[in-house]
Amino acid sequence: MSRPVRIGVQLQPQHAPDYGLIRDAVLRAEDAGVDIVFNWDHFFPLTGDPAGAHFECWTMLGAWAEQTERVELGALVTGGGYRNPDLLADMARTVDNISGGRLILSIGAGWFERDYDEYGYEFGKPGSRLKLLNDNMSRITARLAKLNPPPVRQIPILIGGGGERTTLRVVAEYADIWHSFSDAATLAHKNKVLAEHAAEAGADESRIERSVPWRGRDGAKALHDAGATLFTVGVSGPDYDLTQVHRAIEWRDDVNPALLEGLA
Repeated sequence: MSRPVRIGVQLQPQHAPDYGLIRDAVLRAEDAGVDIVFNWDHFFPLTGDPAGAHFECWTMLGAWAEQTERVELGALVTGGGYRNPDLLADMARTVDNISGGRLILSIGAGWFERDYDEYGYEFGKPGSRLKLLNDNMSRITARLAKLNPPPVRQIPILIGGGGERTTLRVVAEYADIWHSFSDAATLAHKNKVLAEHAAEAGADESRIERSVPWRGRDGAKALHDAGATLFTVGVSGPDYDLTQVHRAIEWRDDVNPALLEGLA
């Protein structure tokens, strides 16, 4: 059965000098009808003034879990090198319980060197960060199975990245959602690579939802034809303009009835 299209919004926690601006954006996003509200796991702005206002993501997710009622929540994505993986699993379990079972645990290998250097983490090399991601996933899944009380649901795992040799192998083994910045042609190619990794691991590749950034209706159609069903609009402070979010939701609401009609 075809997956329904889902729309996420990434409320980038940068350039909002007052947290109330972010709280208001979360409320507006849920009221607009998004399926998922993400932030990101960085310690400094990625665009605009590099010394601009910025907030940490996981404490924020705890607040969002209390504030919201319907949307799923997560960081797009958690930096794999910032936290002990057993602690990260415990944090995820706790936010999942606060939210009543709405957390997505999203993780990647990390890439923004300033985050590591200024907060005292070892940046390493791409290969060492990917190895750490693979090692961390086994610890995270083991810890989630031990925690008391357990998560409300089996927490979906989103893994971000597009490396064909290592990242997609980790995706095949652990992920429920794979997020990449692929265009349609690249996504179609990497879907085949992911299927090969899944076959080697004895995993069901069809369980993995494909996630990409929103690129307008035309771009979304091409990516949807290539297999993507989760589209996320990124918006930044201080205004958190949701114009593109509303357009993405309108497109979702056009596409999903058509999918249902095609299955009838």
